[in-house]
Amino acid sequence: MGMERRRIGRGFTFAVVVALWGVACTQSQPAGSSGDAKETSISTGWIDATATLDPATTPVYAGDAPMKFDFLKDMRKGDGFTLSAYSMGAHSGTHIDAPMHFVRDGASIDRVPLEPLMGPARVIDIPDSVQSINAAELSRHDWKGSPRVLFRTRSSLRHWMTSNTFHRDFAYVAPDAAQLLADAGVKLVGVDYISAEQFAAPAPMTHRILLGKGIPIVEGLFLENVPAGDYDLIVLPIKVGGHEGAPARAILRKRVP
Repeated sequence: MGMERRRIGRGFTFAVVVALWGVACTQSQPAGSSGDAKETSISTGWIDATATLDPATTPVYAGDAPMKFDFLKDMRKGDGFTLSAYSMGAHSGTHIDAPMHFVRDGASIDRVPLEPLMGPARVIDIPDSVQSINAAELSRHDWKGSPRVLFRTRSSLRHWMTSNTFHRDFAYVAPDAAQLLADAGVKLVGVDYISAEQFAAPAPMTHRILLGKGIPIVEGLFLENVPAGDYDLIVLPIKVGGHEGAPARAILRKRVP
């Protein structure tokens, strides 16, 4: 959406000695795993619901900062160690929107409480034919009582989180549905594309409704191989001081009744 493109220019660059991301809990992948986005199962039963950040495969919202990953030093080329530089927008890939994104005095990403980011969550399947997840569509699904609601939509069915083409007709959460979720006391809302708001919406009402209630929004989840149902969720953003959002690592584990 037009107003959401205030994100542009908020890219950040940082260097790391090893290309290792801080995650919610450190887990090793199964033997023989290639580590790409479609290898989602972790040996402990956790599912990696994070899109791999890669300019070749990760979509970037129209007008947002591009992703660029460089090696400043590379042992494979004879250097004594490997050192990387990352440049990207704060809303790249799987990421969390903090209230500050659309609420003037809202909390920045480093001030978002941990409690909404960890706990029971429900994944809801939205049919491929549905672009607007409005109140009528939401009412067709069993979502009430779940403290965290994640929408698996056409974006997962069409593999859009592993395509660097930006698709403007992604499924979005309409303002009336956002209001129902907020009024019900939902603690977190997640979607499987890089915005929860309709592209080119005249006003970012979905963001204002949810973030205005202090409800963080997780965008860009990788849910291709995640069936509908109840899960334990952990999704933790990079702790960047004083900014409105940050990339995150998201993992899910099926809840046993």
